[in-house]
Amino acid sequence: MHDKQVRRRRAVLALLVAVSLILLTAYFGESPSSPLHTVQRGIVEVLSPVQEGASKALKPVRDVAGWFSDTFSAKSQRDQLKKEVQTLRTQLDRAQAALIQNAQLSKLVGLDNSLGIASFQPVTAQVISRDPTLWYATIEVDKGSDDGVRMNDPVVGDGGLVGKITTVAPSASFVTLITEHSFAVSATVQDSLGDQGVLVPEVGNPNQLLLQNLPLRAPIQTGQQVVTSGFKSGPLGSLYPAGIPIGQVSDSNTQDDLLTNQQVKVNPVADLRHLDVVQILTTPHGGSRRAQVP
Repeated sequence: MHDKQVRRRRAVLALLVAVSLILLTAYFGESPSSPLHTVQRGIVEVLSPVQEGASKALKPVRDVAGWFSDTFSAKSQRDQLKKEVQTLRTQLDRAQAALIQNAQLSKLVGLDNSLGIASFQPVTAQVISRDPTLWYATIEVDKGSDDGVRMNDPVVGDGGLVGKITTVAPSASFVTLITEHSFAVSATVQDSLGDQGVLVPEVGNPNQLLLQNLPLRAPIQTGQQVVTSGFKSGPLGSLYPAGIPIGQVSDSNTQDDLLTNQQVKVNPVADLRHLDVVQILTTPHGGSRRAQVP
């Protein structure tokens, strides 16, 4: 019974194939006005409205499916772009940080070349912490007594004097900045006479310094450089080597202030708020006794 069904199916398939071949041969062999072509056109004319209607009816379905496909594709692209943007931002932040640090290191190299800082056995240190609300008072660096750092060692950075060491641990130290209220250093204005005074922070303004105790008629002008004086008296030496830049005279009324207060305003040369790297001068005067200006 099963064999008969298989034989019938095979016969029907062979018949259909033969009929198809005959129709195809006849279709391509006849002229456009032949009966087969006429039947084809009739079928097309009958089914064309049905096909057009089905296409219009299914268009919203295709549009919805396309919207979902486009949305999923857009979300995937968005997520990928977000990752790429985050990666690029991280790389940019690192590059900018490296540029800032390189600029500060370049200024330290400039100090080394101009002042012979190497003779003071400098120890390069990274700033590892600062108080965001008291940024003008102290910073912490990653070098300490194990690296030869001692109390009152001068600290330079960003092209000028930064402060001095006031707390020392084996692997870290605290630096009191020149803008801290108790700080004082003898300083010289690079004018025609090299007038000297004592540089202190201006009360209530951590961005400003005051050079006090100046001669009444000193020829001081806005923009002149102020450096450490490096004075010596007998066995006592200045806490700071001579010639380290501190800042620039900033007051436009310098002569008036000199006549009334014997002082001028000075802008620090170092950007103390954004220090990343400093140098600690571990032997400022070759081991001689040192004293700070009161």
